[in-house]
Amino acid sequence: MSRLVLTLVGVAVCATAPAQGQRFDVRPEVAIEARLLPDDPQFDDQLTVSQLALILTGEISWRSKDRDTRVQFEPLVRLDAEDDERTYFDVREASISHEINRDWDLLIGVSQVFWGVAESRNVVDIINQFDTVEDVDEGEKLGQPMIRVSRRSDFGTVEAFYLPYFRERVFPGADGRLRTDPVIETDKARFERGGDEWAGDLALRYTNRFGGVDFGAHVFHGTSRNPRLDFNPSNGFLEPFYPELSQGGLDVQWTRGAWLLKGEAVIADMLGETLTSAVGGFEYTLFDVSGTGLDVGIIGEYLYDDRDQTNLPNTIFENDVFVGTRIALNDVQDTEFLAGAIIDDQTGGVFASAEFQRRMGDTLLLEIEARAFAAKDDPFIRSLEKDDHLLVRLTRYF
Repeated sequence: MSRLVLTLVGVAVCATAPAQGQRFDVRPEVAIEARLLPDDPQFDDQLTVSQLALILTGEISWRSKDRDTRVQFEPLVRLDAEDDERTYFDVREASISHEINRDWDLLIGVSQVFWGVAESRNVVDIINQFDTVEDVDEGEKLGQPMIRVSRRSDFGTVEAFYLPYFRERVFPGADGRLRTDPVIETDKARFERGGDEWAGDLALRYTNRFGGVDFGAHVFHGTSRNPRLDFNPSNGFLEPFYPELSQGGLDVQWTRGAWLLKGEAVIADMLGETLTSAVGGFEYTLFDVSGTGLDVGIIGEYLYDDRDQTNLPNTIFENDVFVGTRIALNDVQDTEFLAGAIIDDQTGGVFASAEFQRRMGDTLLLEIEARAFAAKDDPFIRSLEKDDHLLVRLTRYF
């Protein structure tokens, strides 16, 4: 992967040399982050009270004069004061894309792809590995090496993906918060397909819009992004095992006035078993409440997964209900607030979160995130129940 990144950066530098009529942008970002932890840690050697980090990222992009060719490079460096596993370098984007006759598009490099329509969880989102040391809600992704060919027509858009290299999931270390018990030993990862990360994945996706309905369908064959965690009694660690995965899925969103109706579903085959994952629900928005300019969204979703948790990779989203709200002030500072909770209707476990963001002038963004866990009888949340936290991040744009 490092060779690919260096090659793409070199191409970008060469391409930007004769810049007449071309567009070259450099947009660096620096963020300071503090995670405040009110509870004593649940396990020995875990950090206490606070966790500080410095984040360096940004985007370098170039577009040709005819706008047919685009180069993007987006690195990320996180320096964490406490958890070594949370100090890392990643390339979120390092790609070259070229448009042919306005209908065909070819992308080569490292990129990020998002599929799905639901708020609580996107069961169809399979291309990128999730960055679980960055956040626990599957909202951040690692860059994925890929070749993508897409074709646009009146009948919709078809995208074909070849993913030559698999990105392993990274987990918090023994001294970090939001970790499992026992600790996950990522160096001991095993793979069903080919025994390593170079087995190669394939995916095909179709999207279209029919009136007020956005429709997507996909098929995927490759390695599961979510590993099964096997306990090794000889060292006392959990070791990741990444099985082979074949799946097909649909995602649909219907927009009608203030209503959004959303649904995603996947049928997958893994380790000789067939499983179904789905999420569906609605979002209803009250626009300009009482003439204040305030928009308030009400969100409700149901999550379902029928996998055998003893043999397949675990999930906390078996039979859960998500309720939440989205509030937009529509002011010049783009102030937004999102809050919600996922509640397991069988175990009573709760994962609640709240997010606030507001621009401060033209170059600063303030973000505040809160996470809370209530395990009750939920075995997957039990290791996190002392990890309630408040995260404050201030980002400076240049």
